[in-house]
Amino acid sequence: MTKPLTGKIALVAGATRGAGRQIAVQLGAAGATVYATGRSSRAGRSELDRPETIEETAELVTAAGGEGHAVVVDHLVPEQVRDLAARIDAEQGRLDVLVNDIWGADPLVTWHEPVWKQPLDAGLRTLRLAVDTHVITSHFVLPLLIRRPGGLVVEMGDGTKAYNDDNYRLSVFYDLAKVSVNRLAFAWSHELKPHGGTAVALTPGWIRSEAMLEHFGVTEENWRDGAAKDPHFLISETPAFVGRAVAALAADEERARWSGRSVSAGELSQVYGFTDVDGSRPDAFRYISEVVDAGRPADVTGYR
Repeated sequence: MTKPLTGKIALVAGATRGAGRQIAVQLGAAGATVYATGRSSRAGRSELDRPETIEETAELVTAAGGEGHAVVVDHLVPEQVRDLAARIDAEQGRLDVLVNDIWGADPLVTWHEPVWKQPLDAGLRTLRLAVDTHVITSHFVLPLLIRRPGGLVVEMGDGTKAYNDDNYRLSVFYDLAKVSVNRLAFAWSHELKPHGGTAVALTPGWIRSEAMLEHFGVTEENWRDGAAKDPHFLISETPAFVGRAVAALAADEERARWSGRSVSAGELSQVYGFTDVDGSRPDAFRYISEVVDAGRPADVTGYR
């Protein structure tokens, strides 16, 4: 099979689990060499204390047909990110794709409370993990990406700009984090334009990450049973769906048409024709706007 990203070098920052892991894997399936970074490794876990490791991600990349490299990095520590950039430079001499998917703040978010009732330290830590990490990474890595025209930066968030502009995301710190990530893609698009680069803000829909499956008490094999807890769960998607969206962007010679824009995996699937692993094309944010937020009964007909 043709692998359109053969010879391309990618960095997926925040690839230990969830969307980041499958973005790395799908880039590998398209033939890319992928540097996958995260804090959880076989040598020790991050404060999230989850079992997934960055080494597993790299192995999955290689098994998919790419070349995976695991690098333990805390993207809040500039020296570690500087060393990561130096390693990629020494081993590859350039970078073609940067995916900023660093997050790790789920346990810190307090929902449905005003700012004066929020734990301040946790809220500020959320912003550091969600925004500062992306800026630090871009500072050190973008000089590699602009060495050749055609570089791609994908800022991973939650919610398109259009959705987030019209909807409060139920916590001031979460809201700021997700709005900021979309704005970073817009900023990078302006800074990369003179160098022939593209930057896009991308959101998955309701993603069935490892943690989400655990929350609903299901596995990927019986995930539909999660509808007993929330019937809207039937619009959810695997992390591979947004991974295929990134791979499609990276393989598109005309990807500059997306630069500065905020899009969802569901939107891109309609353009590029990729599907989720079950062959469907879930359009989660259209569903959320037209069904969930409108208070209509759960019905995914026409949305996947």
